[in-house]
Amino acid sequence: QVQLVESGGGLVQAGGSLSVSCAASGLTTSSYAMAWFRQAPGKEREFVAAVGWRGRDTYYTDSVKGRFTISGDNAKKTVYLQMNSLKPEDTAVYYCAVRTSPLSSIWSTSSYNYWGQGTQVTVSS
Repeated sequence: QVQLVESGGGLVQAGGSLSVSCAASGLTTSSYAMAWFRQAPGKEREFVAAVGWRGRDTYYTDSVKGRFTISGDNAKKTVYLQMNSLKPEDTAVYYCAVRTSPLSSIWSTSSYNYWGQGTQVTVSS
């Protein structure tokens, strides 16, 4: 059984930094890619960042480019998200996700097979 366990997050003032991490267990395939999504109250879950297939390339939604950095450690099956220059509009529950098909869209929630339980990130103004 695949489990994704997120850690980190919390409360920070605008302009501050936070990091979140996600460790996957029970993942028997080496062919997978990991991503972060977020969901603010009353809004749909949206793509934030992803590591491409086999760790090549990184992808970001426009609103976080230059502020967030995603990285992965394949040996540990862990993905990290470093968030700098945080804004109140970054407040959301952040979810990590794993997809096991290289042909599926990086950007779509429906492409991801497994999800973490979410971790709250709150940015105060």
